[in-house]
Amino acid sequence: MDAPEQDDEPSLEGGYDPDAVESRWQRRWIDEDVYAYEADEERDPNTVYAIDTPPPTVSGSLHMGHLYGSTLQDFAARFQRMHDGDVLFPFGYDDNGIASERLTESELDIRHQDYERREFQELCREVCAEYEDDFTRKMQNLGTSIDWNNTYKTIEPRVQRISQLSFLDLYEKGREYRKKAPAIWCPECETAISQVEMEDEERGSHFNDIAFELVGSDAPRDEFVISTTRPELIPACVSVFVHPDDEENRDLIGETARIPLFGHEVPIIEDERVDMEKGSGVVMCCTFGDQNDIEWYQAHDLPLRVAIDESATMTDLAGPYEGMSTEEAREAIVEDLEDDGSLRDRWEISHAVQVHERCDTAVEYRVSKQWYVEILDHKEEYLEAGREMDWYPEKMFTRYKHWIEGLEWDWLISRQRDSGIPFPVWYCADCDHEIMAERTELPVDPLSDEPPVSSCPECGHDEFEAEDDVFDTWATSSLTPLINAGWDWDAESESFTMDNPELYPFDLRPQGHDIISFWLFHTVVKCYEHTGEVPFDATMINGHVLDENREKMSKSRGNVVEPDEVLSEYPVDAVRFWAASAAVGDDFPYQEKDLTAGEKLLRKLWNASKLVDTLAPAHPDEPADLEAIDRWLLAELDDAVADLTAHLEDYEFAKARDRLRTFFWNTFCDDYLEIAKTREDEPSTQYALRTAHRTFLELWAPFLPHATEEIWQAVYSDGSENLGESSIHTRDWPDPQGYEADLAAGETAMEVISALRRYKSEHQLPLNSDLESVAVYGAIDGFEDAIKHVMHVRDLAVLEEPPEITTEVASIDLDYSSVGPKFGSKVGEIDAGIESGEYEIDDDAGVLRVAGEELADDLFAVELERTYSGEGEMIETESAVLILE
Repeated sequence: MDAPEQDDEPSLEGGYDPDAVESRWQRRWIDEDVYAYEADEERDPNTVYAIDTPPPTVSGSLHMGHLYGSTLQDFAARFQRMHDGDVLFPFGYDDNGIASERLTESELDIRHQDYERREFQELCREVCAEYEDDFTRKMQNLGTSIDWNNTYKTIEPRVQRISQLSFLDLYEKGREYRKKAPAIWCPECETAISQVEMEDEERGSHFNDIAFELVGSDAPRDEFVISTTRPELIPACVSVFVHPDDEENRDLIGETARIPLFGHEVPIIEDERVDMEKGSGVVMCCTFGDQNDIEWYQAHDLPLRVAIDESATMTDLAGPYEGMSTEEAREAIVEDLEDDGSLRDRWEISHAVQVHERCDTAVEYRVSKQWYVEILDHKEEYLEAGREMDWYPEKMFTRYKHWIEGLEWDWLISRQRDSGIPFPVWYCADCDHEIMAERTELPVDPLSDEPPVSSCPECGHDEFEAEDDVFDTWATSSLTPLINAGWDWDAESESFTMDNPELYPFDLRPQGHDIISFWLFHTVVKCYEHTGEVPFDATMINGHVLDENREKMSKSRGNVVEPDEVLSEYPVDAVRFWAASAAVGDDFPYQEKDLTAGEKLLRKLWNASKLVDTLAPAHPDEPADLEAIDRWLLAELDDAVADLTAHLEDYEFAKARDRLRTFFWNTFCDDYLEIAKTREDEPSTQYALRTAHRTFLELWAPFLPHATEEIWQAVYSDGSENLGESSIHTRDWPDPQGYEADLAAGETAMEVISALRRYKSEHQLPLNSDLESVAVYGAIDGFEDAIKHVMHVRDLAVLEEPPEITTEVASIDLDYSSVGPKFGSKVGEIDAGIESGEYEIDDDAGVLRVAGEELADDLFAVELERTYSGEGEMIETESAVLILE
């Protein structure tokens, strides 16, 4: 990182200074709109590549996941921009909903309940704006090729209009409904949530065996026992259930039970959904403890007893436990049950508890009026939509499929919060008829705007109640393809239109695997219902960044790596090199060695560029005939270009990076540049050097945008003041040029040259010193002159038969950790047999016979020693044998 300062003009002078270079190009790319997308609804959709980028939740600072995911998206954007031309790479901020609300409460140390909705929303906007500015600055400092003219916020008026239009459209299509029913509830956030927002968390608890008394003198027995982890729900018990095939408890069916401590009586009913293997086989139904309670409540028309309120506090139904939290009531009720003699047993367990993923609070189930999108009846359509997409990696489709197959609830989209997009709905104060806003008036807020009618069209009443719920944030984030395509209602044509229809469906949806069930699924639902199309052609699913021990990063563990710290120590391009180190979809550990490797690569690219600049003119003409070694390099380059193009088209960034690094570092820098030093006056070599160098810069451009731009502008720029035309990032992606050569023979020739160079170095000989005679056994046809010229070999012979080489066993190493337990006391005899040479290696059978035993090939390793019995010194490479005389 320590290098002399550079002025503001691109130059290869001195060492590479990433601080100066990176900030310069980041500023110019933005100031000169290099990555701006010019909208044109007449443009052929096949010539546009559109990315449906994930809007990060405005709930904190940039983390390593943002850095990693954004860089992967940028790899795709930069490659496609060079490969196909026009790219839309937008950016959004998800700043509506619970996350931004909780951030505001935390930042300002306030409670949303203490403010009017409009006032609190304004505070949310102010807090989010500060974080959004910080997000923007940091994203720009990553050098991503985002079009900063195409940004949006999920709370801005334009997006509010689209979100409310979506609601009205689905309502009119009969895909939405409002219903008073049990809903999943978060007591901490005090709002209903959807199934997708729950996750299982393993927690400690207790199983409690509680005795229930049977009512009536003719009851078959005095009592029965129920096992439960939630005794605080006893005051909400409305029935007891027994499986009809339960021989042990069938006698209870049709009887009446008295609830301990609380004394109310409930019926005992048969139902096949009872799990006879769990607990005593008898289960209480409380309104509500879980999904089974809800199903029984609905199927058997049971009464509603609400013992827990919206904040997980016990209600007056709980009698003496009123006002306690559920945890406090649980312990108090258990103590009283024990004093009462009703607690028969209690033991510790660990079990999965459903919690709200945003706050880790155990969810409850409460009856309330909520809005739902109907999805259960279209599960097969959503599965088919998923099958129509290309998945990278393909295995991620399974997660999407399993989520849909496991759906049990329609999508609950209403939230009892203040920060969010309002439902455009009023209700008749008399008959509760729903009054929808006019499309032309959107966005509206029913709390401050008047309904579009003066009287109820259903009953004529003239008073209305405003809906005060807001949309779930995913109900808006799921519209990002339509937001970016400019979806809107056209009153004149009475149809939905798009400002940029050429963008839809989008080419790529990039996102993390943790929100497949959140963002990806809900986007498919919304866009499919609105347009009848799958919203994107392909989805690229990235994994998570773990710590060096492959543990999830978390502040509580103290293992979080902060992006700011990484970027202050390493160049951005080195961080981008690290981001390409793992296969897309895989979780992978953060390791500094990849950052260090990236830093070394930048220096290698810089120094190689300086060397090329001294060896060849910038734009040499192609000679009529290329020398074999030069043609071979360009043929190898064609091969690399084809491989990289295929990898990048399939979002295989790690494979592309590693293929390019190996070819550039090993073949070009370590081998060919050394050859070129001895042939700098050759037009063939000059042309090959420059062709390869330009191509390498273009191939590295998606990965290392800053360094490649600096070198390109310093060496190859045409002097155009329009960076949009002269930038390396707006050039065409290289195509194979059709050079033909014997690649294997060229590779063997390079091995020979490298071996001879190493021989001279080990013997302290100048690289331009003559070697009298070298014989080569190996395929180097057509490259003999190149070897002679580069390594100053007077007499080079190509052997048709291998030289006389003797192969002997140098040593046999045993795997004693396996051999010891298997052969015990015989190990000493086996060692002695090997030491004395009294053994036989049967290559065909893959065994070692010694001391009367046979050892399989996984128990030993043989090291061979090869010696040359003729005159001269032997050197072996992977593909050749050299004899030097």
